[in-house]
Amino acid sequence: MSAVETIHVDGVWRAAASGAQREVLDPADATTLALVAEGGAEDTDAAIAAARRAFDSGPWPHTPVAERAALLRRVADLLQRDREVIALLESRDTGKTLEEGRVDVDDVTNAFRYFADLAAGESPGRVVDAGSPDVHSVVVHEPVGVCAMITPWNYPLLQASWKVAPALVAGNTFVIKPSEVTPLSTIHMVQLLVEAGLPNGVANLVTGAGDPVGARLSEHPDVDLVSFTGGLVSGTKVAQAAAPSVKKVALELGGKNPNVVFADACATDEGFDTAVDQALNAAFIHSGQVCSAGARLIIEESVRERFVAELVRRAEKIKLGRGTEEGVECGPLVSAQQLAKTQAYVASALEEGAVLRTGGKQPEPSDVRPATGYFYLPTVLDQCHREMRVVREETFGPILSVESFSTEDEAVTLANDTEYGLAGAVWSSDTARARRVAARLRHGTVWINDFHPYLPQAEWGGFGKSGVGRELGPAGLDEYRETKHVYENLRPSPVRWFGG
Repeated sequence: MSAVETIHVDGVWRAAASGAQREVLDPADATTLALVAEGGAEDTDAAIAAARRAFDSGPWPHTPVAERAALLRRVADLLQRDREVIALLESRDTGKTLEEGRVDVDDVTNAFRYFADLAAGESPGRVVDAGSPDVHSVVVHEPVGVCAMITPWNYPLLQASWKVAPALVAGNTFVIKPSEVTPLSTIHMVQLLVEAGLPNGVANLVTGAGDPVGARLSEHPDVDLVSFTGGLVSGTKVAQAAAPSVKKVALELGGKNPNVVFADACATDEGFDTAVDQALNAAFIHSGQVCSAGARLIIEESVRERFVAELVRRAEKIKLGRGTEEGVECGPLVSAQQLAKTQAYVASALEEGAVLRTGGKQPEPSDVRPATGYFYLPTVLDQCHREMRVVREETFGPILSVESFSTEDEAVTLANDTEYGLAGAVWSSDTARARRVAARLRHGTVWINDFHPYLPQAEWGGFGKSGVGRELGPAGLDEYRETKHVYENLRPSPVRWFGG
């Protein structure tokens, strides 16, 4: 078998230096979907060296912002041209539905266009009043340098775009390592960057495992910034590896996100229907494999039983199957490892006293097609409490835990009782209450009477152990820039500080 060339270094596609390859599996049936190069430390070092040369000696950092923005817009157009191809890749690789894949491509397109417009519309510098007509003082932004990007398996293309678009328009070069489980759409994106005319060495890609590729990117002294999206344990290792070289670090490490529902939100039939529908969406879209998943339903006690009963009824009607098939609403988990992790969380919850209302197992082979995939039934666990692992830890599976409250203060206490702080939601027909509770929640994004929408122009990131830094919005661009103050004396004269 010929070597697989999915490593991109200095404008050249190549195989791993070792010749190693990895199978990428289709989670719907556990068959081989593709082969990719299994890069190692040697490949990573070569990619970093290429990015370093391109930044230090190449044209990209000095290319006018308008031209860099124009390239991003060309990439956006190419993404739309290849929308169906990329959506299919994303669906087959991650297990999500084809429609979710299409939405992802559109969101990626919007991210490229947003950062192009943001950078192109900025002034060249902020003039600072120095208090003297003889001084010209300006604050400018410059690219950080060589950026290492390590992306997750649940939204591989989307999370890559949140890093690649601002990094490029700011004038940086980069090396990206997609998850070894879902690398295919990132490979395609790099192909589009090349097609759009990006100079050699600016965009480099190494397919391979977190150890050694991610570890090497994090520790390498020629890397100026590392941006990581993934789990808390791996993110901690990235920060530790980056510390000796004091490089910039941006971490998005997930969340354990509360969905707080007050009884008044359910006072009408329409309100009740909407809150239940959104609770299903919050917990079970993409089989719960979402960093902002509303995996903790915190419901007012007076409507708890009615709400949970209807939630269970609807959850049992969710159609599982291969994401590319018509009518499928929820695909498989991404891997056998993720399936085993989900099973372990449910088992521990039941041991700790949770009440299983529905799910809690794989579907019967006759109830899902293909029967060999990593499927797990949408699961609702009632009567949960803070001491349970399933409530404390990010499960990243189709598991919804249910807690209840009686007062507003209790609701806020429960919602904030987490080491994470990525996102949360408040449901109430009382606008004053909803905004009051939202103001008290220690989470980076708070939805009122909604769940999951985000805007490329609004910052995304979390409090606490959900990470460091922000993606999207103006702050998402600033992550990839250094700030410089240039002070120019227009009429220099001796200071005469020293008498000699």
